[in-house]
Amino acid sequence: MAETIGLDQQSLHEELQRLRDEQQRLRDEQQKIRDEAGKKDEAKKEPEPKKDDIKPEDDKPKKKGIRPLTILLILIVLGALAVGGFFLYGYLDSFESTDDAQIDGHINSVSSRIAGTVTNVYVEDNASVKAGQVLIALDPRDYAVAREQAEASLAQSQAQITAQSPNLPLTTTTNATTLTSAGFDVASSLAGIASAEANYATALANVRQAQATHANDVAEVARFKALVDKDEVSRQQYEAKVTAAKASQATVEAYQASADASLKVIDQRKAETSQARARQEQARQTAPLNAAIQRATTASRQADAKRSRAVVDQSLLNLQYTKITSPATGIVGKKSVEVGTRVNPGQELLAVVPLDDIWITANFKETQLRRMRVGQRVTIKVDAFARKYEGIIESVAAASGAKYSLLPPENATGNYVKVVQRIPVRIRLKAGENDDHRLRPGMSVEPKVWLN
Repeated sequence: MAETIGLDQQSLHEELQRLRDEQQRLRDEQQKIRDEAGKKDEAKKEPEPKKDDIKPEDDKPKKKGIRPLTILLILIVLGALAVGGFFLYGYLDSFESTDDAQIDGHINSVSSRIAGTVTNVYVEDNASVKAGQVLIALDPRDYAVAREQAEASLAQSQAQITAQSPNLPLTTTTNATTLTSAGFDVASSLAGIASAEANYATALANVRQAQATHANDVAEVARFKALVDKDEVSRQQYEAKVTAAKASQATVEAYQASADASLKVIDQRKAETSQARARQEQARQTAPLNAAIQRATTASRQADAKRSRAVVDQSLLNLQYTKITSPATGIVGKKSVEVGTRVNPGQELLAVVPLDDIWITANFKETQLRRMRVGQRVTIKVDAFARKYEGIIESVAAASGAKYSLLPPENATGNYVKVVQRIPVRIRLKAGENDDHRLRPGMSVEPKVWLN
């Protein structure tokens, strides 16, 4: 396609040259006709000859008209000019061009991610570098020590996790044992209460039996008192009854004391039961809390270990950051670092310009964008080289260059003067056009966009 366009342009230039030659020949012919007409006028102005001098054959001057060949040549020239003008208009209308254009590209700034002292600089300005190539080295000793400290802290955190790990199951087992023991204590106290109540019942029965015996003995004493007064029984028998009554009274008091003691034992067993139930309830309530405390402690130890691991990872990254590498393949420029320089995070040290990804930014007038479309072919003339490059329109900017300026124009205020705006158009070079990497960002170019 490019060869066909080149041949069409060459034939068009030859046709234009032929038309110029024909036009020049036509002008020469017209000048010749004007010269002949001037001679005739001069001949008319000469004095009339005398009648005697006039020859008979000169009475009537001969009329000389324009030759048909001349008319034909004029028509041919006019037709050629019309055809040439048509082709010339078509050619001039087939493209849009501008000289407000330049080559653009990425400028990757290389900076330090950590603070440190430069120990080596491996590149100079205009040096070619590969992506990942080490450009600058910082002193790594401080960061090596920081890594060792971080690793020691991590080991300590892991040891604390190891020591804490058995505590949760141990606490769970202890809580279960405490609950079981408290249950046994409650059951034992309840059994003690039952036993004490049985003893109390037995004591009460003994008291009632002793009271009945005592009542009988008292009645016998009264009966024997009457008999002894009548001397129907002996005094010895009466005193035996009195002794028996006193003995039964002592037995009643003893059984009553035993019953009272059994009642106190019941109260004591009830108190012990209340205490056992309180211990059981306390164990039931504190068991989840103790387990939660142990889980929280384990989680805290694990969090400390994660934090220590993060510190170790950061220390390893910082140690890697002591080697500053190239972010892309390109050319080094704007180097501002030397050995011994103290650098800070974010400080720009140099720049790398990748030459594999460059484009042309052409600022066309807004009136030139009427027939321009993405994908149209573009011929780029570079001022620095006697060569033309091929490309295509990749995109059109979202706003004019003036809108992106620091102080954009405000047409609503003051006197308005219409100015034709320029819209940046991004042109991408075709594959293989810049294999020699001679193009540099900032070079001036003249793009020509073919509209048809």
